[in-house]
Amino acid sequence: MLAFKNLKLGTKLNLILISILISAIAACGIFLSRILETKIEQEVADKAFLIIETMNSVRNYTSSQVKPELASRLASEEYFIPETVPAYSAREVFEGLRKQPEYQNFLYKEATLNPTNPRDKADQFETEITQRFRQNEQLKEKTGFRTDGNGKFYYIARPLAIKKASCLECHDTPERAPANLVSTYGSEHGFGWKLNEIVASQIVSVPARNVYQAARQLQLSVLSIVGMIFLIAIALINLFLKSAIIQPVKKMALLSNKISTGDLDLQFNHNSKDEIGSLAKSLNRMVESLKMALQMIEEEED
Repeated sequence: MLAFKNLKLGTKLNLILISILISAIAACGIFLSRILETKIEQEVADKAFLIIETMNSVRNYTSSQVKPELASRLASEEYFIPETVPAYSAREVFEGLRKQPEYQNFLYKEATLNPTNPRDKADQFETEITQRFRQNEQLKEKTGFRTDGNGKFYYIARPLAIKKASCLECHDTPERAPANLVSTYGSEHGFGWKLNEIVASQIVSVPARNVYQAARQLQLSVLSIVGMIFLIAIALINLFLKSAIIQPVKKMALLSNKISTGDLDLQFNHNSKDEIGSLAKSLNRMVESLKMALQMIEEEED
């Protein structure tokens, strides 16, 4: 505190302004970070919800339109027709979408604990989510961020349960399943499902890395603009301080020093009506009063 008091007026003001600048940039950074984080989550969530609803439409179309048309072939074909399975159709449509560069890092999977098709096998993360759905049947959706080797993702997960008895025709026992399904996928996996049992999780993962990078760039741009505005303001304040306060005060200090040595013929000219102008007038009146007092003393001595 003592060292601050010993500094010059301009240095004190600059230190105060720089402190305000740093505080303002820090506050703007925190506030902007929270706003952008909310915006990021909303943006990636909107994309994820759009994809998962689109995939559900594909599943419904396959179940209601495609499968009935191919029902006659299912019993006679040597190999199983996977296009009749809603999960397969949704996955294939999504894989077609992923061929576009802007969607190549998006993920869709109906992660199954005991799948017929090995590519639908749930990994550890997906298994944990499915187990949560199985433990709490009131839980209808789970969302959040996850990070893996490919970056940060926002995910939406919904439980998939066996709601139709017709599904058990392929997943009850190998003996009841179509022969072409067993010959295509084998008899070891995808069986033993129960009606109303949650067997999988429908999961969409949307990459958040690009959105975060864009948000960080925007944040840096805004903070740079704020910093530049403050620096320009500091420069203008310094110019004003130098011309309107520091230089007049220095002149008055020099004048006062000369007056203290007996030079009473000096006048400080300052035309403004601000506080510096009032101080200048007071200084000039003091000089006049001092001259009058000295003159009276000389007359009395004479």
